[in-house]
Amino acid sequence: MKKARIIGTGSYVPEKVLTNFDLEKTLDTTDEWIVARTGIHERHVAAEGEFTSDLATNAARKALEMAGVAAEEIDLIVVGTITGDFPWPATACLVQSNLGIKGCAAFDVSAACSGFLYALDAATKQIQSGAVKKALVIGAEVLTRAIDWQDRNTCVLFGDGAGAVVLEAQEGDQGVLSTHLHADGSYWELLYQPGFGSRFPASAEGLAERLPFLKMQGNEVFKVAVRSLHEVAVEALEANGLVASDIDLFIPHQANRRILEATAKRLGLRDEQVYINVDRFGNTSGASIPIALDEANRLGRIKAGDMLLFDAFGGGFTWAAAMVRW
Repeated sequence: MKKARIIGTGSYVPEKVLTNFDLEKTLDTTDEWIVARTGIHERHVAAEGEFTSDLATNAARKALEMAGVAAEEIDLIVVGTITGDFPWPATACLVQSNLGIKGCAAFDVSAACSGFLYALDAATKQIQSGAVKKALVIGAEVLTRAIDWQDRNTCVLFGDGAGAVVLEAQEGDQGVLSTHLHADGSYWELLYQPGFGSRFPASAEGLAERLPFLKMQGNEVFKVAVRSLHEVAVEALEANGLVASDIDLFIPHQANRRILEATAKRLGLRDEQVYINVDRFGNTSGASIPIALDEANRLGRIKAGDMLLFDAFGGGFTWAAAMVRW
């Protein structure tokens, strides 16, 4: 059975940078408070007229360029997002149109911050089945339009961006070795966006109650996130007969620095094994892992044969991991 090998990476973040000092001007908060609790110094914010599909398309083009693959060679597009341009059609279809492709399958995956790994799993399975030869997998979010800028506990956390990979069916031992997906819907009220869906359809009353904006019980999310991230990472290691010291680079979902450090400590990873860029991008949800992967790749932090471990946790609750031999 052929493996799904990552042959190109790409990422894109909006030009506008919003620093903690900028937030001090409109919120009862300080740079010191934000950094101490999250490790975040700044985040990128989409410009007016810039949408999730735009970010995703830009990241995709960079990944295609690195891979040396023409857009028309792509057989499948999967986008992990919870902030698509529209409730429907899928953002993947808009990306397909932007790239000038017609006919290949294109769909979105809604798994919050685990979205990229859920999308990676879907595309990998299609390649392993023989149905697809080349796939484009994207994580993209414009979360700054889904957060309450009056809530200092949540709005300081999130940023916008997109990351993408090109997968190709190849023989050999390089590629996605395993993916591990989990969910527990009983936790849904700890992290969700109430409106506007079928439960709370669009209304003036709902807008006044700020239903379109993300709601989170941060302390409870933290506890479950650290436990789940650790457990699924161990599951991925054991499935491949590996231990923590075998990992060349651990690329977790960039939620906040405290969660990343707690997870790495539980796994027994050294600082040099862990890639962290949450300080510069904030939490970009489903985009965070592919953005970090592309950055690490372009900085030369990854070489052929390296073992990479991806790890994510998000609303749902969902959590996932993937083991990749570069």
